[in-house]
Amino acid sequence: MPLVTESRYQPPFYLFNGHLQTIVPSLWREVPDVRYQRERVETNDGDFLDLDWSRLTDQIADTLCIVSHGLEGDAGRPYVRGMVRALNRAGFDALAWNYRSCSGEMNRLLRSYHLGDTNDLDFVVRHALSKLRYRRVFLTGFSAGGNVTLKYLGEQPERVPREVERAAVFSVPTDLKASSYHIARFENRVYLKRFLKTLREKMRQKAALLPDQVDLTDLDLLQDFPQFDDRFTAPMHGFKSAEEYYEHASSGRYLSGIRIPTLLVNAQNDPFLPPTCFPRDAAAHSEFVFLETPSDGGHVGFGEGTPDGEYYSERRAVEFLTAEVPG
Repeated sequence: MPLVTESRYQPPFYLFNGHLQTIVPSLWREVPDVRYQRERVETNDGDFLDLDWSRLTDQIADTLCIVSHGLEGDAGRPYVRGMVRALNRAGFDALAWNYRSCSGEMNRLLRSYHLGDTNDLDFVVRHALSKLRYRRVFLTGFSAGGNVTLKYLGEQPERVPREVERAAVFSVPTDLKASSYHIARFENRVYLKRFLKTLREKMRQKAALLPDQVDLTDLDLLQDFPQFDDRFTAPMHGFKSAEEYYEHASSGRYLSGIRIPTLLVNAQNDPFLPPTCFPRDAAAHSEFVFLETPSDGGHVGFGEGTPDGEYYSERRAVEFLTAEVPG
């Protein structure tokens, strides 16, 4: 029954609610001491992915950790760079991959990325193993990237390479339908508007690239995720509707299939997460899913005032991934 009943996370005094714990790390954190080497890889469908590597040396390391970013994020976000730095300090190579359309250059195809797209993560895992033949691979992910990671591990556990041994994910909307309505609440509109702004801009870029395939009529009238996903995300990725997309892509339905030790940390004051994103029953009935629900943390926050600049999410991930007995 892997329910982590006590969390050691304590926010600094000046981050005294979930909104501050979400916003301050996102806007004002800097992680300068991370250097990436970018690799562009061609996908099997004629598109590309940009992978940002942070390797310890030119020698082949024993262990790699792959980091998956959140919605409309990229490998340069502070939370990704912070995790990469912590992984390097722990002696691991790190690979932060950018989803299609998220690396600073629009992808080639009509399709982009979505929160249930596990094929690209599987592609990245297998590419990394074929390139450098790591003995062990760990997975980490934040928010949307955490959802993709959990779904990847649970939907077809038999296809996950044996080298993939553990995972740690944070601030995960395991119920996408409920989360999409929760973020539209009045107190969360600032986050929703920011996401929709970048999503609309990407659709304009996509229309410029593929003018005969993208209709932007009423784009600016779409006011929430269900409307945007019903109009664009779902049909672009083979779903009949946003409802079908949410049902297929939500990681909560796949947790029972996970077969490697996996840590899920969702803060109780996360402004993005409704009650259905705290899968206590699934964790209680799983041998592998460890659910930790600290009272504080915000969304992709978990800031601390430690001298080394590391956040709780980074220390907790390394601790879980390296522990002799997970927990």
